[in-house]
Amino acid sequence: MSERATREAAQLSVELEAKLLARLVQEWRGINYAYFKSALRIPVIRLSDGPELAHWSLGLRSLEISRVLVLEYDWGEVLETLKREVVVQFIDERLSVDERRHGPTYRRICARLGIGTRPTGKPRPDQGIDPRDPSSRAVSRIHKLLALAQSPNRHEAEAAAATARRLMFKFNMPAPSERPGSQPEQADRPRYGFRRLGRPVGPLWEHDRRLAKILNEYFFVESAWLPVYLPREGKRGSVLEVCGLEANLLIAEHVHAFARQTAQRLWAEYARSTAGAGPGDRLAFLAGVMKGFETKLAAQNQQLQVEGLVWVPAPDLGVYFRRRNPTLQYVQPGDARHNHAFEQGSKAGLAIVLSQPVGSGSGSGSGARPKALNAARSPADKR
Repeated sequence: MSERATREAAQLSVELEAKLLARLVQEWRGINYAYFKSALRIPVIRLSDGPELAHWSLGLRSLEISRVLVLEYDWGEVLETLKREVVVQFIDERLSVDERRHGPTYRRICARLGIGTRPTGKPRPDQGIDPRDPSSRAVSRIHKLLALAQSPNRHEAEAAAATARRLMFKFNMPAPSERPGSQPEQADRPRYGFRRLGRPVGPLWEHDRRLAKILNEYFFVESAWLPVYLPREGKRGSVLEVCGLEANLLIAEHVHAFARQTAQRLWAEYARSTAGAGPGDRLAFLAGVMKGFETKLAAQNQQLQVEGLVWVPAPDLGVYFRRRNPTLQYVQPGDARHNHAFEQGSKAGLAIVLSQPVGSGSGSGSGARPKALNAARSPADKR
């Protein structure tokens, strides 16, 4: 590389870092406004090369963010870490509570605001799910059924997939102790969590929004597309975040990966077999696939209702979701062209059988099968 090119690369790095700092300031202001009603004064925000991923200092009134954090972790983790440090700042400057850094006051505020307290970079709790836990056993059974749904026998595959969905419904039906007029055996409320699915995307297309709607309406979670920042590119994007019970988050993550991968595979098959199918038809076809898949799930739900399985979303899930997203805005971008490719995609989507995503060696080009459901398997499942 020439000396001039080296200088230009260095200058680009400086420009990206300046944009990154500006974005962090913007994110801090958004957190202060949404969670603390602008009660805090902005600190000095700077990037650091220290061992801590983030650190608020009361004496210096500074908030240091590690370059490792912003460059090596996804932006959702950056935001969650930043939120936690702003909570510490709020405790120091507005409450003046004298307790250890992540003490009871910190945990109470994070719980009230729906902010995760799992340290950045630590494994998710689902990686060590107790196989004696009913939710773990339910997810393990669903995992087995989805594996059976890969059967080449169409009837067997459909039956396995339908049984898996029936089990999902039963898992989310209120227990007798939770029904009106009954006395609960324990006072503990369900512990909801969140998960970000897939990689950030640029523009949100119709198939992206339809998939989020599918997860919302048929898989017992609430979802939202959240803005993220890509520091290495200096660009904005969006990532899908879902909220719900841990078992439902595992299933939603699985369905998200399966649906995206299946839609891309179906498009590749359609493009190879259809003369004149070009890049302009891709978005329409993918939107059609999600529409067809949604129609099939809706028909399955009608059958489940006939069987007496009707799911009513828990109000406290909505409360948790709104705590995490206090300033969420609803935007309706334009739809894809509903042309012949859309209609063919809809037909293909109607034929989808929910099962395991195929591995990365399948030629689908969507990456390896997610390990989320495998994480919930009991030791007996591994024999």
